[in-house]
Amino acid sequence: MEPKKIKNALISVFYKDGLEDIVRALNDNGVTIYSTGGTYKFIKDLGIEAVTVESLTGYPSILGGRVKTLHPKVFGGILSRRDMFSDGEQLNEYEIPEIDLVIVDLYPFEQTVASGAAEQDIIEKIDIGGISLIRAAAKNFKDVIIVPSVDRYAEFLNLYNEQEGCTTLADRRRFATYAFGVSSHYDTAIFNYFNHDEQLPMLRIGADKCTTLRYGENPHQKGFYYGDLDACFDKLNGKEISYNNLGDIDAACCLIDDYEQTTFAILKHNNACGLACRESLLDAWKDALAGDPVSAFGGILITNRTVTRAVAEEMHKIFFEVCIAPDYEPEALEVLKGKKNRIILRRKNFRMSERMFRNVLDGVLVQDRDTVAPRAEELTKSVTSTPVTPQMASDMAFATILVKHTKSNAIVLAKSGQLLASGTGQTSRVDALRQAIAKAQGFGFDLHGAVMASDAFFPFADCVEIAHEAGITGVVHPGGSIHDQDSIDYCEKNAMAMVITGIRHFKH
Repeated sequence: MEPKKIKNALISVFYKDGLEDIVRALNDNGVTIYSTGGTYKFIKDLGIEAVTVESLTGYPSILGGRVKTLHPKVFGGILSRRDMFSDGEQLNEYEIPEIDLVIVDLYPFEQTVASGAAEQDIIEKIDIGGISLIRAAAKNFKDVIIVPSVDRYAEFLNLYNEQEGCTTLADRRRFATYAFGVSSHYDTAIFNYFNHDEQLPMLRIGADKCTTLRYGENPHQKGFYYGDLDACFDKLNGKEISYNNLGDIDAACCLIDDYEQTTFAILKHNNACGLACRESLLDAWKDALAGDPVSAFGGILITNRTVTRAVAEEMHKIFFEVCIAPDYEPEALEVLKGKKNRIILRRKNFRMSERMFRNVLDGVLVQDRDTVAPRAEELTKSVTSTPVTPQMASDMAFATILVKHTKSNAIVLAKSGQLLASGTGQTSRVDALRQAIAKAQGFGFDLHGAVMASDAFFPFADCVEIAHEAGITGVVHPGGSIHDQDSIDYCEKNAMAMVITGIRHFKH
């Protein structure tokens, strides 16, 4: 099909940034511009002539602006099929101009919800006329080009200038695809607002921003990230963030958010291999690294405090992929940027998703994020006669948070605010415990006085027996086994404190 010349345009937008250049280009090409309300005033203030929609329809804007463009003289001009003689006859009969270009930018519904506005203000930001214009123009892409948001202004202006005021069918179809993306996302946001408490068992997800990754989990798999990384981090250095990096970064942020003290953590494959809470960040780093200096190689580092030069110099001694912190001293950044591929992220105050999603079979599993994070004062009641000391309660809270973020079956051994070792992703809890003990002893840790945290109950007493033989004196777990009493009895006989939380923390 031959390129189509734009002769008439309808413009009705909320955001006008970037619109001026388009309006001037249209005017220079003799395009008749129809417009509404604030957009009409904007165009007139540029010294450019425009026609009000009211003068086209013969009706004023009514109901406080709720009804402006919803009229046959508007939608007839958009939806008419140029290759159908009867459509042309009706346009002539009712004096309806053909509209070749529609530019719309919808009311900012999502931004209004995010601002915490009152419900009435939110409802008023549900665009009716704009969304109808978008759908009508996109449906008739054979003849009409739709610019559905401020994000597409620049792209449209470029092609308009390059093609001397004409559009091709391929252009119009591409912009129609953009349009239906905008309309579906907009409706999804509205639906999710109304269905926040999930009266209806329906899932709607809308994500407009997509980053194409180098590959997925492995080089032979394609990978994409749907989300806005710029809203989460300032990327200060390093190579492109990978699919696997993103999984580790998410795990690291979720983990560190559960600790209030000065904390440093090192993660590999979504699991912590080192973590310590200390008065000083330098000590936290050194003790986190001591937890497993082997696995730390190529890991993800995260802290909840500003990285100083002294800490950066110690970190710089090992190879790691990513560092995440709320901020960095300028001298620290200078040190860390010594490796050009090292990814350095400054974390922003963004909100983690409240839900977690996983595709299975022909559908999607959805669950609430596990946000339960026990505090020491909640873990003081032992089910044995051996009391829980303040330090033990602190270590139990520390270890329970860690085990919550560790792949099941999981066991965490901790002492004095330091991860000694963890057994991760084992098919039996006994294997997880033996793995943790072997690792801790292999790195020279003394397990006497340490605590053991389990993500789920102990099916039998064998785990507490093995823990006792290694020197562990405190146990924290959810309970719930029909053999809980066997584990309690063993701890009672061997002067071990045990706290049962009643909360399981599987992670698969």
